[in-house]
Amino acid sequence: MTRTVLTVTGSDRKDFLQGLVTNDVNGLEDGLVYAALLTPQGKYLADFFLLRLGDAIGIDVASELAPGLLQRLNMYKLRADVQIAASDLAVTRGTGPVPEGGFADPRHPALGWRSYAGAAGDGADFDAIRVTHCIPETGIELGPDSYILECGFERLHGVDFRKGCYVGQEVTARMKHKTELRKGLATVTVDGSAAPGTAITRDGRPVGMLHSRSGDRAIAYLRFDRADGEMQAGDATVTWVK
Repeated sequence: MTRTVLTVTGSDRKDFLQGLVTNDVNGLEDGLVYAALLTPQGKYLADFFLLRLGDAIGIDVASELAPGLLQRLNMYKLRADVQIAASDLAVTRGTGPVPEGGFADPRHPALGWRSYAGAAGDGADFDAIRVTHCIPETGIELGPDSYILECGFERLHGVDFRKGCYVGQEVTARMKHKTELRKGLATVTVDGSAAPGTAITRDGRPVGMLHSRSGDRAIAYLRFDRADGEMQAGDATVTWVK
């Protein structure tokens, strides 16, 4: 998936983003910050990495989401001293030691590093890594109906519950503190042929949906109260790896 790096400049850039995104922008002092922008109802709009770029803050986002994210951010800026534009920076990634000018991926150590300075990647199978560690991908597991806590954002260091208000914060905080998650992403084993997008059932009742698959494992969105025992996805048998 191609990536676009937006740049946010102006004297209000940090405070502007702090009031919008799910994570603490102060974490930029330590490296990349993984975060999301939500609707006021707490649903996913985009996920991205924030990075320091001299006197600017970069936003590394999936290219397909970049135009909508740019439009949304411009809508929020009002009278703030903020300018937002697309850059020509390219994103590369790899595993192993972080190259000079690169940043460790904050979601999970197995995801290696990201570079904005032209470092050569190593061709790692990132889909296999994602499936092994149940890490959602933009446009696959992460879509307009997603709630970030169901997608593992707390585990992936993509949300901060102490930073104060942001768009969608009230719904996200309520899901964290007042309810037990009944649905969400999980790793499953798949025995047989079943493509991503196949519905998962158990005893004829809907349980969820199969998403990214690598070998005999996959990421699935499940209703946890129905996911015990063997499930079916087309002709395949699916089992939740707890």
